Amino acid sequence: MRAFTLTGPRAGEVRDMPDPRPGPGEAIIRTAFAGICGTDYRIFEGDFPSTYPFVNGHEFSGVIAALGANAGPWREGDRVTVDPTLSCGVCHHCRRGQANHCDRWGAIGDTRDGALAEFVSVPVPNLYRVEDHETLEEAALTEPLACVVWGIERLRVRPGDRALVVGAGPVGVLLTQMLSFSPVADVVAVDVSETKLAVARQLGARATFLSGPDLGAHLAERSRGRMFDIVVDCTGSPAVMEGLFAWAAPNARIMFFGVAPRDAAISIRPFDVYHRDWEILGSMAINGTFQQARDLLAAGRLEVKPLLTRVVGLDDVAGILGAPKGDEEQKTLVRPGGD
Repeated sequence: MRAFTLTGPRAGEVRDMPDPRPGPGEAIIRTAFAGICGTDYRIFEGDFPSTYPFVNGHEFSGVIAALGANAGPWREGDRVTVDPTLSCGVCHHCRRGQANHCDRWGAIGDTRDGALAEFVSVPVPNLYRVEDHETLEEAALTEPLACVVWGIERLRVRPGDRALVVGAGPVGVLLTQMLSFSPVADVVAVDVSETKLAVARQLGARATFLSGPDLGAHLAERSRGRMFDIVVDCTGSPAVMEGLFAWAAPNARIMFFGVAPRDAAISIRPFDVYHRDWEILGSMAINGTFQQARDLLAAGRLEVKPLLTRVVGLDDVAGILGAPKGDEEQKTLVRPGGD
């Protein structure tokens, strides 16, 4: 099979590799579509605990090509998507419902070979069915939506909350769309790209603003000077994260959803956290929320097609990961098998 293989930081190429074979409790998936995520850029840069050579790609859909023993109800030809999370199920954190903090945490496409390949081996328990009326392109966005569902659970949305989402990339727009279904009084999106903000408006934002020197005044006017009860960063930029606090109301929940560089640091005033009753939250990956994401997509509750920017082949991946992500780009899908 052909696979995009990382050989070191900022080095990758398409290689011919042996087709994987399923062991007991495993399935081989013929990859239909694999999404390129911000984490893939970090892996490419060497800012992730992956070892080389390595095949990345953790957002994907496909068709079961082969099954090992103990495959349960699955059959070859079934259309599926896959929760990439690998957790042990028996450590302290797993038993407390914190599988995303498993002592032996791993993920397909992050710590073991993933879906930027014609075939990928996965544990059978990680399979989720794609319904007949769904497209495999849209099903490939189940993984980022599952991350968003965990973020929504962490935010504990209350009726009448005013919500601000900074960053209108794929996860920012998915989060905005999810918030628009909740009992918030307002949901506002901010980005540097008017094209991305147009998608955010299409998918649920009640107002949008371009980032710039007048942003603070716009947000104050929009909130009638009360600012926002929910403030979420979806950029991963430490400078943006540091600025979130200026827009947080008393009792606000301030969430770092975007993934900042591991060595980044920001400055906050502890007195402000105390005095304004702020909660500072993280939201790490998926925590048992893949089924909820599947149910939402299968029911048509969320619209994801406007987030699909382009479909490329394996030979395009190195050039994409080696260049800055364009301001207008949302989700790029890779079709490993070509047409």
